[in-house]
Amino acid sequence: MAVTREQIIEALRTVEDPDLKQDLVSLNMIKDLQVEGHQVRFTVELTTPACPLKEMIRNACLEAIYHKISRELRVDIHMTSQVTSAWKKTPVLPEVKNIIAVASGKGGVGKSTVAANLAVSLAKMGAQVGLVDADIFGPSIPTMFNCEHEQPGVKNVNGKNVIVPLVQYGVKLISIGFLMSAEDAVVWRGPMASKALQQFLGDADWGALDYLIIDLPPGTSDIHLTLVQSVPVTGAVIVTTPQKVALADAKKGLAMFRQPQINVPILGIVENMAYFTPAELPEHKYYIFGQGGGKELATKTQVPYLGEIPLVQSIRESGDNGYPAALKTGEHGESTPEQEAFETVAHELARQVAIRNARGTKTKTVEIKT
Repeated sequence: MAVTREQIIEALRTVEDPDLKQDLVSLNMIKDLQVEGHQVRFTVELTTPACPLKEMIRNACLEAIYHKISRELRVDIHMTSQVTSAWKKTPVLPEVKNIIAVASGKGGVGKSTVAANLAVSLAKMGAQVGLVDADIFGPSIPTMFNCEHEQPGVKNVNGKNVIVPLVQYGVKLISIGFLMSAEDAVVWRGPMASKALQQFLGDADWGALDYLIIDLPPGTSDIHLTLVQSVPVTGAVIVTTPQKVALADAKKGLAMFRQPQINVPILGIVENMAYFTPAELPEHKYYIFGQGGGKELATKTQVPYLGEIPLVQSIRESGDNGYPAALKTGEHGESTPEQEAFETVAHELARQVAIRNARGTKTKTVEIKT
């Protein structure tokens, strides 16, 4: 007896998305179902191309059909993705699905390194990604992406000049560093820096993006408030190192986003410089700054722990050379430990964004009364 579409649908109702805790049919993730005799074809549309559970979901679909109907069926499953969003289109960044702030309580913890490598990792996975260097007084993205001497384009749209972001390694980029000499200092008052960020967001042609990552300056400042007041931020990532003084400042950064009048979700904590691994002893880990501080902070504050990044010379060299560590491979094309570390964090970040968007709470701009 030939199988029916209804039988396939009922079988797939038993397959649950591990993160969203609902079945794939209810989540409308089953697309283009075709049944011809004993041949079954359909697409599973995931919530991000960076989904780390892709093969698990595929295998669960196969097993459900084989178990509920027949192992004699020929099942062809195509895995695709459509990044979710939780906010309505606005005049500013109307085609950007998710805005992710990367912040730290203090400088020197590698926040920009993490932001740059997360952007590259997400782009490698197939997402459309942009990166705003919002550290107006200490821009580092031009160096990290090897485009210190380049300038963004300008085009006229409806009588208004808009900035055209640079594109490097598959990531759209804007930084104040593209608009001035590397030797010049930015000597501006807070309102001028905030105005620059607003222009980077509202006066640039970002186009359609799955993720726009904002590399914020360290601490808590006018720039942070300008961001949350200008655009609906999906969530924030807090970068820290394991030692006590960094963790104390990370708590302050986290607390800022959690203030009732701001109320931006914390997507997770990244522990950078988590351990030192010598190149000649790749299996050894030396916790020179302490061990597990970031994970402990995540547990205490009840936010996700996105992962840890090792302290290795190649990450520093990659930043200085303008070729992010997330892109580098070994001598024979194999992935490196630092590449895998950034990819793990990027997978977990994409997962947390999807979970946050599935909760149904709309993101919105913040209104702060003074």
